[in-house]
Amino acid sequence: MILVADSGSTKTTWAVVETGTKIVTEGLNPLFVTDEQVHNVCQTVRKHLFDSDIPSRIYFYGAGCGNKLQQNRMQKLLEKEFSATQVTVETDMLGACRAVSDNKATLVGILGTGSNVCYYDGEKIAAKSVSLGYILGDEGSANYMGRMLLTDYLTGKMPEDIATLFREAYPYSYEEWIDRIYNKPNANRFLASLARFATDHIDLMERENNIWYVVDQWHSARLGDLIMQTHCCHIDIIGGFAKAIESGLRKTLTDYGIEVGTVVADPIDGLIGFHKKKF
Repeated sequence: MILVADSGSTKTTWAVVETGTKIVTEGLNPLFVTDEQVHNVCQTVRKHLFDSDIPSRIYFYGAGCGNKLQQNRMQKLLEKEFSATQVTVETDMLGACRAVSDNKATLVGILGTGSNVCYYDGEKIAAKSVSLGYILGDEGSANYMGRMLLTDYLTGKMPEDIATLFREAYPYSYEEWIDRIYNKPNANRFLASLARFATDHIDLMERENNIWYVVDQWHSARLGDLIMQTHCCHIDIIGGFAKAIESGLRKTLTDYGIEVGTVVADPIDGLIGFHKKKF
C-alpha cells in the first residue's frame, strides 16, 4: 500500500494510491506545526484511511520541506506514526511538478497560501526561484493578497465602498487585527484566508487592479527572472488561489507572453497518477 500526501500551510490531502481514497486534514508545514499536531493529524489519517493495514511506502510532498532540518524531522515523525518501511519527504514544489508536467519540460508555479515557481526539465527541478516565505516573499499568493488588503484597510488606502464591505466581513478593531497577526499562531494562514474577500468581490478587485497587481508582483519578483534564465515560456500552475482567479491569471500572464497550460487547485490526482505509473 502506497500513501501519498500533498501538504501546504493550510491543508494536507492524503490519498491511497491503489484505491484513490482521500482525506483532507490541516496543513503540516513543519516550520509552523508542533510534533503533537503532526501526531494528531496522522492519527486521523490512520483512522479514516486504514484498518489494520499500514502503508509500506509514504511519499510526503510538503511546504517547508525544502529546509533540510525540517525535512528530516518530518521524515522521522512519519516513520514513527505509520511504522512504514519507506518514507520519502520532498518539497511541495517537486510534488507540483510531478503532478502536472507529464514528464515534460515546463515552468511550474504554486499559488496557494504561499507561492513559488521553478523550471522542471521532465525529471528534476533544474532551476528555481528563492523561496523567502510569507514574511519576505510569497508574491502572488493568497497570503500576499490578504496582507495587501489588510494593509490598505488599516492605513485608510482602501476605497470606502470596498472598506465598508471588508469591515462587514471582518468586524475587528485595529487592536484585534494586530493581536491576531503578531500574537496568535499561523499568521500566514490567517492572512491567506482574507484573500477569500478578493475572490468573492472579484469585480471590485479588478476595478482597483488589486488582484492583477498581485500577479504582476509574482511575475516581477519570481517568474520573469526564471523565464529569462530558462527561455521557457510555458507554465502549469497549482493552488487554490490560482484556481479561484484563473481567468484573470491566464489573461495577465498571456499579456506577458507566457503560455498557461494546466491550472488546478490540488495536485493530488496528478500525484496518484504519477505514483501509479512508477510502481
